[in-house]
Amino acid sequence: MQLVPEAVQFLESQKGGGLVSSLTFTLDDARNQIPLLPGPPEPVAEVHDEEIPGPAGPLTIRCYRCESAKQGSPLTVFFHGGGWVLGSLDTHDPIARRLCNATEGTVLSVDYRLAPEHRWPAAPEDCYAAVQWAAANAETRFETEPSRLVVAGDSAGGNLATIVCLMARERGGVMPAYQGLIYPITDCDLDTASYLEHGEGKSLTRKMMRWFWDQYVDDADDRLHPHASPLRADDLSGLPPAWVMVAEHDPLRDEGVAYADRLEEAGVPVERVQFDGLIHGFVRRLDVFPQAGEAIGKLAQAIRSAVVSA
Repeated sequence: MQLVPEAVQFLESQKGGGLVSSLTFTLDDARNQIPLLPGPPEPVAEVHDEEIPGPAGPLTIRCYRCESAKQGSPLTVFFHGGGWVLGSLDTHDPIARRLCNATEGTVLSVDYRLAPEHRWPAAPEDCYAAVQWAAANAETRFETEPSRLVVAGDSAGGNLATIVCLMARERGGVMPAYQGLIYPITDCDLDTASYLEHGEGKSLTRKMMRWFWDQYVDDADDRLHPHASPLRADDLSGLPPAWVMVAEHDPLRDEGVAYADRLEEAGVPVERVQFDGLIHGFVRRLDVFPQAGEAIGKLAQAIRSAVVSA
């Protein structure tokens, strides 16, 4: 279908600015062009930052606790998007707050190391460490069990969420019970049909994704590693059930669909969601897209169905 009116208006407002033009600026310029949402933040019962052990030093996480959270509520570890280069705890604070309230549980948002200062595999190693810390502290700190541990993320964060599951399987770590993947990056192939159809003039372009990959993984062979491109994994069996959401007008659409296909072929239960008429990144803009709240609500419902009754 055609772009929804909100997407048309949003793209019109971004002409002459935004991340497309920022690729000719400095890295700091690019990072500063990700706006924080206007207005007061959605209330949660508790929110605080703390440091946890990471593979290269302390990691900062932001802990959100819902007022209605109780014993056995979901514990969701969330990884923000931004092409492994951009984004922060603050840029994705609205998603984390909404997800916290919608799951009626706890959300831990991870401030993993960004490229190009810290290239691959720094980000997945940080995220894996955060998930294992969450599992070890689930009962004592968050009044729940490791069996209710969930990973979720948008775009590059979705990439990291599913890679953490691969790492847990390989290393014998605690496996998350569920994975929520919001228009995830799953492959380094920039020549899919959705890239050719939607790779120009939208919120995420082919040029931008090439730039992100160049900042993140400079070696072409490393980009094929499953810890960078999980679609390239030989075997996806044993991974947790997944919620995979794609947007129709997103260059990442086809790799998200292909990853859902591969998971199902490996015997992993998958719930698929496609938002027609929407563009990449819409979920973060709760102030612009009413569909953003709908998407987070669907993910939260899937999380609760998967782990609250576990």
